[in-house]
Amino acid sequence: VAASGKAEPLKVIISGAPASGKGTQCELITQKYGLVHIAAGDLLRAEVAAASENGKLAKEYMENGELVPNEIVVMMVKERLLQPDSQQRGWLLDGYPRSSSQAAALEDYGIRPDVFILLDVSEDILVERVVGRRLDPLTGKIYHLKYSPPEDDEIASRLTQRFDDTEEKACLVKLRLRTHHQNVDAVLSVYKDITVKAC
Repeated sequence: VAASGKAEPLKVIISGAPASGKGTQCELITQKYGLVHIAAGDLLRAEVAAASENGKLAKEYMENGELVPNEIVVMMVKERLLQPDSQQRGWLLDGYPRSSSQAAALEDYGIRPDVFILLDVSEDILVERVVGRRLDPLTGKIYHLKYSPPEDDEIASRLTQRFDDTEEKACLVKLRLRTHHQNVDAVLSVYKDITVKAC
C-alpha cells in the first residue's frame, strides 16, 4: 500500500470473510493513512435514518423484507466516495462490492481502487473465531473468549452471542463462508491486477 507512490489520496477496497479480522485491519489502515472508512451496511443504515432519497427507496425494500437493489446501494456508495472528505483524504471501502456487477457499476462511474486487499484466512480458524466471538450490547465492542477476552466480570456477564455464531450453527457459518468465497471470486475477476492477499 505504501509503495503506491501516488500523489493523490489512496483508494482501498478491503474484503474478508466473517471473523477474518476485517474490522481490526480497517481500524489500523484508517489510522495509519488517514482514510475515510466507508462500510456499505453502515452507509445504508445512515441513509435510511437520514431519510435521504436513496434512503427512502432502500427503506421500502427493507420493510418488505427484500434486498435493496444494486442500483440504489451503488448510488449511495458512489455519492459517499465523491464527497469532499473522501476525495481529499482518500477512502477505505469495507466489504463492498460483493459481486462482479457491483464492481462493474463502480468501474462505470470511474471509481477504481489503487489496491484490493483480500484477507485470506483458513476456514478452521474462521469457524473458531466466529464461535468464540461475543458482543457487548452496551458499547458495541466485539470480544473473543480466547483471543480478546473481556476486561472484567461485569463486561463478561452482559456479553451476547449472535444466533448464527453458535457451535450448533457451525453449518450456517460454513454456508456464510461459502457465500463469501463465491462473491469474492466474482469481484477478484475485476480487481485481479491490483489484489493483495493478506493472512
